Amino acid sequence: MAAPKKGRRSPGAHGYPGRALAVILVALVALTGGMFASGHTKPRLGIDLAGGTEITLTAKNLPGQANAINKANMDTAVNIINKRVNGLGVSETEVQTQGSRNIIVDIPRGTNTDQAVKQVGTTAQLFFRTVITEASGSPASGTKPSPSPSGNPSSAPSSSPSSPGKSGASARPSASPSPSSTTQGRAVTDALKADASSSPKATPSAGAPTAATPPPATGAANPSVPPAVQKQFAALDCSNPSQAANAGLGAKPTDTTLACSQDGRTKYILGPAQVDGKQVSGAKSVYDTQSGAGWIVTLEFNSAGGKKFADVTGQLAKQQPPNNQFAIVLDNQVVSAPSVSSAITGGSAQIYGNFTQQTSGDLANVLSYGALPLSFSTSDVTTVSPQLGGEQLHGGLIAGAVGLALVVLYLLAYYRGLSFVAVVSLVVSAALTYAIMTLLGPAIGFALNLPAVCGAIVAIGITADSFIVYFERIRDELRGGRSLAPAVQRAWPRARRTILVSDFVSFLAAAVLFICSVGKVQGFAFTLGLTTLLDVVVVYLFTKPLMTILARRKFYAQGHPWSGLNPRSLGVQAPLRRGRRTASPEAKEA
Repeated sequence: MAAPKKGRRSPGAHGYPGRALAVILVALVALTGGMFASGHTKPRLGIDLAGGTEITLTAKNLPGQANAINKANMDTAVNIINKRVNGLGVSETEVQTQGSRNIIVDIPRGTNTDQAVKQVGTTAQLFFRTVITEASGSPASGTKPSPSPSGNPSSAPSSSPSSPGKSGASARPSASPSPSSTTQGRAVTDALKADASSSPKATPSAGAPTAATPPPATGAANPSVPPAVQKQFAALDCSNPSQAANAGLGAKPTDTTLACSQDGRTKYILGPAQVDGKQVSGAKSVYDTQSGAGWIVTLEFNSAGGKKFADVTGQLAKQQPPNNQFAIVLDNQVVSAPSVSSAITGGSAQIYGNFTQQTSGDLANVLSYGALPLSFSTSDVTTVSPQLGGEQLHGGLIAGAVGLALVVLYLLAYYRGLSFVAVVSLVVSAALTYAIMTLLGPAIGFALNLPAVCGAIVAIGITADSFIVYFERIRDELRGGRSLAPAVQRAWPRARRTILVSDFVSFLAAAVLFICSVGKVQGFAFTLGLTTLLDVVVVYLFTKPLMTILARRKFYAQGHPWSGLNPRSLGVQAPLRRGRRTASPEAKEA
């Protein structure tokens, strides 16, 4: 019989258990240190535990637009809703997509729930309005009733990028940089020009009929502006998020209204809406390599929108800054206010200025989103008071403590000394779970809600089940007449397969539930999946190595009655030890 190769270990042998224990100890210390370094020592609580309002919005397609719901439009909707809620003066609000059709809005306590639901559940409104007056966002800075001689010229190229040989429409100097286009130090007024692929640019004659009302003369005291609007404009402070969000709130498309730029640096008096966002058939962010204009935004209008756009731009081209600006208004906030130098016909236009890829993409998304017939229905509104949330958290912690105590009592009664291994393993698993949940709060926005607490409680039983499987395999080996050290090693491969299969089934169920569920149920699925993965880590790197070390100790190796491995209690005799054999009667007679 061939001798086994030198240095070869039996299946499941753990030659260096101390190294595995050191790995999990280092991981636990690193996670704990990360908690204190980040300043987050407690898991972030969900709305149902901390108190507040959770709103679930479901996107809907309208007839004729079956593909309007996509990732780009949903992400744009998240940004818009986030700005709406922040305009209410709410801090620590979270707006995120869930699945392909749902948006979850978590609003902490202290917010007017009715107002919040109204704000986030309203479909975005996009309009093109003429600029009557613009001023600095601070009420003390005064208005700008006339163009300033020190205005900045537009950065528009002299020719159309699509046709370099043709003369393009240049933008007039603006009275001041449009703050709506000020991003990352950019302070250049955007400009509108005709697309080279559109019809010839012909400015309507003075007597030509037009559907657009010519913008009135510049000035905050313009007689066409109602006195109430002038008074509100003088007092408006766009640097105040609440005032900026409420500026022009409730105004009809046909009204003269107020608006702030998205960065709050400029306030406007705007004329009636001339073009509806639904008349925009498409918008794209493109890089103009032919004329060197850089990133621009191209616009396409439907037939009705193209005619209105041509009429309005023809009138705006005759005005002086800032009355030659055409403000793009989304949810009563000015996204951009490009200037116009000539009539733009043909249903196509370009917005150009000192754009970056990010800013041109954001503007294109806004224009596209405003054009889409995408609406949201409020699927669910859950409001939890801080007192109720505290009671739920308290009840969840009590349930977890009771479940853990019952498991420990069972292990003590049935496994005695082996229960030490199980309890310490549960403590390590709980510490890892707590640290990871705490760090996931600031990292990915994970919030511990009540279903997630339930998932953690269920995980206690799943984790304890893995220990029981391993202990029973060891006992089976002892019943076969082996001593403890070999039994620990031989039991591991069989127990490992059972543990992996069981945990795989649990993790698969958690993954399917997470993907298919909506709302708080995902918290349960996420916690269940996380604790299942940690169960595998703890069993491999802690329970098995610890059991290997304890198998060398006299208390366990000799089967002490309180060790849980007593051969008599298992129904077998202790294995024979090496020593002098007693001669049989037949041998004596011989």
